[in-house]
Amino acid sequence: MNWLRSCFCRATLVCVALTACGSLSATKPAAPVYDVRSAVVLSGPNMPAELLSGINDRVNAAINATVRDTVLPRVVLTIRVVSVQKGLGFQKDRNVAKISIDAASVEDGSVIAVSAFDVTSIAADPKLADEILAEDAAARIRSVFSLSGRAQ
Repeated sequence: MNWLRSCFCRATLVCVALTACGSLSATKPAAPVYDVRSAVVLSGPNMPAELLSGINDRVNAAINATVRDTVLPRVVLTIRVVSVQKGLGFQKDRNVAKISIDAASVEDGSVIAVSAFDVTSIAADPKLADEILAEDAAARIRSVFSLSGRAQ
């Protein structure tokens, strides 16, 4: 019985060691980075103007604050606010925006990158919902396209 327990412990130890070594060698490929030159925010009708201008102002400020040391493909962002839902959840404080982004090449206008995501924010005061949602959406866009934070 001790022999069986000893073999099981050794086999378990070998499996754990192989798993640890496998995770060290697997590297995730780096996401492409672009030199974002400008951004425009679009939406359908009945979208809050404060949300659209808030996203536009924050993203363009981040673009202006970003400095690239290397030459990267230059792109222009088209940010679409597809839909907004407000007052969700038990306390009616959750807001969700669906965002779609196309990155078009400055040289030939072809779309070279596409991103789509949902942004969820919580605002206890409904008057601040658009402002908070705009900041959360802009933060996600800054993260996706490796932009600096707000300009100082």
